[in-house]
Amino acid sequence: MHPTSDANQRIARISAHLQPSNFQMEESSGLSRENCRAKGGAPGFKVAILGAAGGIGQPLAMLMKMNPLVSVLHLYDVVNTPGVTSDISHMDTGAVVRGFLGQQQLEDALTGMDLVIIPAGVPRKPGMTRDDLFNINAGIVKTLCEGIAKCCPNAIVNLISNPVNSTVPIAAEVFKKAGTFDPKRLLGVTMLDVVRANTFVAEVLGLDPREVDVPVVGGHAGVTILPLLSQVKPPCSFTPEEIDYLTARIQNGGTEVVEAKAGAGSATLSMAYAAVKFADTCLRGLRGDAGVIQCAYVFSQVTELPFFASKVRLGRTGAEEIYPLGPLNEYERAGLEKAKKELASSIQKGISFIRK
Repeated sequence: MHPTSDANQRIARISAHLQPSNFQMEESSGLSRENCRAKGGAPGFKVAILGAAGGIGQPLAMLMKMNPLVSVLHLYDVVNTPGVTSDISHMDTGAVVRGFLGQQQLEDALTGMDLVIIPAGVPRKPGMTRDDLFNINAGIVKTLCEGIAKCCPNAIVNLISNPVNSTVPIAAEVFKKAGTFDPKRLLGVTMLDVVRANTFVAEVLGLDPREVDVPVVGGHAGVTILPLLSQVKPPCSFTPEEIDYLTARIQNGGTEVVEAKAGAGSATLSMAYAAVKFADTCLRGLRGDAGVIQCAYVFSQVTELPFFASKVRLGRTGAEEIYPLGPLNEYERAGLEKAKKELASSIQKGISFIRK
């Protein structure tokens, strides 16, 4: 065969892949819609969202459908998933979307998943503490994690359901009972604390929030949220008043939104944004990207507590390295002691829920 015509054929073949003509599509319209959709599946990861029809779940599902690293998106909930799935499936992005309704479809939703994101549960209402949520959400998380242990024990799990300080220990106990617990693969999402810290610090400094990086350690409720303002990038200094103001605002960011919504919900949109930002770092880690570092609430030896949020390096097996807290100032050391005291009882509460 003539070398140039061979090359031309190869180029034609490649360009047909890059820009398939409508002609080809019309020719193959004998194919059922499902077949076409499956053929269009992008190379990427399989992601399930458990609680996809809720206040966080819906915007989270929409944003994950927009993520180019996702090839298959499974949406699971106990109500309303068919509608959410139909709606999101019309978006012209690569991910193939499938919906699953009710507990009898949980196993189908989870089989073969690389990443499972769990925003399921009831939200905080005005006057509710995160502990009021505990009894309802603890049971929900237990059921979902039993499904994960059975159907996709090697998936990375991003747990959002509050109270995260207790639900992550619950998930760990469920996985231990099933013999599938891998501490690297269970990640409590504290990303909203980091997102808020970046935003509020940027306001005080007069910077673009995208240029600011604030490590937030500890847990994901009230005084357990410890922003390390001495370690902010770019390096900067704050007055004692600014430190008090920023620390309190970051710790109470959730309450700020609950009160502003006045009974119409809690932080759902910023939470979905933060969850997607965190999920994206997990997917980049799974892909094998280097230097993917983010704060998360994980099984940890950083303090004497079994679970603690700090910076972790994400890789193909989840949280592959957990970083120490680094140098703390006096204010932060005092905050750490307060955080640990409250965190210890929240962790114990989660463990006792499964072991009772």
